Amino acid sequence: MNLETSLSNHFLIAMPALQDANFYRTVAYICEHDEEGAMGIIINRPLDIALAEILAQMEIRPDTPEAIHQPIFSGGPVQTERGFVLHPTDQPWDATSQIAPDISITTSKDILHAIAAGKGPEHSLVALGYAGWGAGQLEKELAENVWLSGPADAQIIFSRPPEQRWQAAAQLLGVDLNLISGQAGHA
Repeated sequence: MNLETSLSNHFLIAMPALQDANFYRTVAYICEHDEEGAMGIIINRPLDIALAEILAQMEIRPDTPEAIHQPIFSGGPVQTERGFVLHPTDQPWDATSQIAPDISITTSKDILHAIAAGKGPEHSLVALGYAGWGAGQLEKELAENVWLSGPADAQIIFSRPPEQRWQAAAQLLGVDLNLISGQAGHA
C-alpha cells in the first residue's frame, strides 16, 4: 500500500445502514492504515466516565477542573482497557506517534500526568479501546458501502460537541446523512 491509498488521517463515517452496535452512527479517526490492516479511534462515543475516574485509578491527582470533567470516549471494541490520547502535535510525549502535521496519538502515562497538572495539550480526546481492521477488511467494507471516508479535520475532533461529529464529518464530503436511507439494498 502506498501513501496515496492509505486512509491514515482520514475519517471513517458509518453509513446509516450500518447497524452493528459498536459502530452505529460513529465516526472513527484512522490513525494507521497499511497492508496489514487499520487502526482508528471512535471520536463521537463519550462514555459515562470522566477523566477524574481514570486518573484516580492511576493514583494521579488532578489539579484542574478541566481534567476532572473531561469525558472519556469509547475508542472502539478492541483492547477496551487500553488508553489512547488524541491531541494536537505540539510537543512529544514518551509514546507518541504523529499521524498528521496537526494530530498525534499518545499511549503513555506522562501525557495524563501533564493533563492532570494543567500542563498537557490544549485539546485532547482520551479514549479507551480502539477500532481495528485486519488486512483487506477495511477495503472490503468500503467497497460494500459500509463507510464513507474523507480527510480528517482536527476542528471536528477537538472542537465540535461529540453528538455533532458524525454529521460534521460527512458534511466535509458534502453529504447530508439525513438524506441517506438506513435501508441497505442492491439494484
